Amino acid sequence: MKKNLLAAFSFVLILTLALVGCGNTNTQPETKTSPESNVKNEEGKESASGSITAVGSSALQPLVEAAAQQFAAENAGAVINVQGGGSGTGLSKISEGAVDIGNSDVFAEEKEGIPAEKLVDHKVAVVGMGPVTHPEVGVKDITQDQLIDIFTGKVTNWKELGGKDQKIVIINRAQGSGTRATFEQFGLKGAEPIAAQEQDSSGTVRKIVSETPGAISYLAFSYFDDSIVALSLDGNEPTQENVETDAWKIWAYQHMYTNGEATGLTKAFIDYILSPEIQDTLVKEMDYLPVTGMKVERDAEGNVK
Repeated sequence: MKKNLLAAFSFVLILTLALVGCGNTNTQPETKTSPESNVKNEEGKESASGSITAVGSSALQPLVEAAAQQFAAENAGAVINVQGGGSGTGLSKISEGAVDIGNSDVFAEEKEGIPAEKLVDHKVAVVGMGPVTHPEVGVKDITQDQLIDIFTGKVTNWKELGGKDQKIVIINRAQGSGTRATFEQFGLKGAEPIAAQEQDSSGTVRKIVSETPGAISYLAFSYFDDSIVALSLDGNEPTQENVETDAWKIWAYQHMYTNGEATGLTKAFIDYILSPEIQDTLVKEMDYLPVTGMKVERDAEGNVK
């Protein structure tokens, strides 16, 4: 009797296992999308996916952030992390391979200790930069020599320039900032500014200048707003048109560096920023200049041709 029960139980167990196996014959193994693969979106077009990080220039940061938002809206599987920190940080991090893109206001060749030969330069825009003041200093146009005198400490009161009887308060960007390097090279003609308060962020600089009587600093055009006054130099206004012809000297290329040739999502995002869709709309709307709009070129040594 026991043998019959055991045989029956064994038959039922084998039959059950067989049926379960037959039921799973059409089941496919789970698959995962590659971090930098392309999938189809709702319109049937290829959609980039994955996650990358871009770090560096705060002057370029607003454009990259805006482009990243649009790119992510069009590519639901893509995540673009954008951080500031300054051009020096961007170049160091991309050289170390710690990030996917290093944003910079300056050529990699200009930064000591950066292996520029290992990096690939993608010039995505041009940005104008200029001196900005607290709105009540009473000065709107100075000469470049006067600008140099301010930042080297030779002029210390706005009344010396026809403004208020008010002490000049200098706000500098931190060492390693591409904005600072560009301003010192082309705005101060290489002169070394006096020691002053330093800030890491362009946004913070704008806030401090707008709230500090007598303050002066420098910002990219994309940070200009009604809370500050942008100074003219030698009668030339800080405009895109003047940058294009080099009538306004304080400008720089906006670089997105990669460690070797860009691939995958990194390449897709850089190509997106360089596309007419972004160059002809977002770049201009945010007070940057398309590279193609420049009537002059500048090399890593600062020579214009």
